[in-house]
Amino acid sequence: MTAVAHAPEEVLLGFARAVGASGVPVTPDRAQSFLDAVALVGLGDRRATYWAGRATLCSGPDDLPRYDQVFDAWFNRREGLPRTRVSEPPPVSATAMVDDSGEGDGSGGTELASAAASAVEVLRHRDVAGLSAADKRRLDALFGTLQVRLPARTTARHEPWRRGSVDGSGTLRRSLRQLGEPAPIAWRRRRSRARRVVLLVDVSGSMSEYADALLRLAHRLSTGAGAGSVEVFTLGTRLTRISRAMRLRDPERAIVAAGETVPDWSGGTRLGETLRGFLDRWGARGLARGAVVVVMSDGWERGDPRLLGEQMARLHRLAHTVVWVNPHRGKAGYQPLQQGVQAVLPHVDHFLAGHSLATFSALLEVIADA
Repeated sequence: MTAVAHAPEEVLLGFARAVGASGVPVTPDRAQSFLDAVALVGLGDRRATYWAGRATLCSGPDDLPRYDQVFDAWFNRREGLPRTRVSEPPPVSATAMVDDSGEGDGSGGTELASAAASAVEVLRHRDVAGLSAADKRRLDALFGTLQVRLPARTTARHEPWRRGSVDGSGTLRRSLRQLGEPAPIAWRRRRSRARRVVLLVDVSGSMSEYADALLRLAHRLSTGAGAGSVEVFTLGTRLTRISRAMRLRDPERAIVAAGETVPDWSGGTRLGETLRGFLDRWGARGLARGAVVVVMSDGWERGDPRLLGEQMARLHRLAHTVVWVNPHRGKAGYQPLQQGVQAVLPHVDHFLAGHSLATFSALLEVIADA
């Protein structure tokens, strides 16, 4: 019997549907992330395809056994039926996890111990500044797996609810509809809406190795839940608003559009002056008032650190929460010795690391809980 040839997209989509049919909650967004990830790593690499699917299609530990069984039946089948034994994930050596570019085949006769964590998990914790071009492409695909949940705030308006405070006027209207007879008590609660998030991304020369990853994080926030509540600016020698570029659905197009908008890539750093410009123009309009403001910078200041401290104090009075993200914060031996960092620390609520996908995920949790 002649085998029917299928396009690679049909094979991958069929696999994603099979994983969903096994009980794993595979959404269309996860399936699209799986296709994008495999397009980056290459369908010919069986091990990379396995980890791409595991990272994008599975949402928890309970999904892994079913995913492994479907992958084994779909890509490794010989008899055409799923195997009853759950397959073990492909072994990944320590060398392969540290350097996935192919250098060092480990054929020196000494058997390397199997790594405890997957290559994807190791990639999540690596400093983005030291990644190879291939690893950066793999990491770019993983930004879609970050869970975005914007903070909420209560408003002055109320809405009917099952419990809460007594809605006197609502209860009265119910009674009037029954010609004055007693009616069930109506309850209400305060409405909630997404709190605005403002991202200030340093794109100066000292941040050039992290600018691309930070903008991809800003894009993930801008296109996630409550996208209209996220504003993005770049800081350097001047202030540039790139919110419109960051709302493009395709991350590559968004990065290109931001690059065409920002005139001071890899230039100097005048954080105090640019923050003052932001507060004078946008703070007065209320953009920062009651918002979660995230400043992503290493704190290298060419201007007066006292001006930076004054503007950060001003920002802290306006904002609901101020978060400072420093790529060097999570590195061994780091000390906040720069004058710029020392000037801003008294006026921030959270001082976080921002050098890897894992630290970006932690930042999203802090923003969501603000």
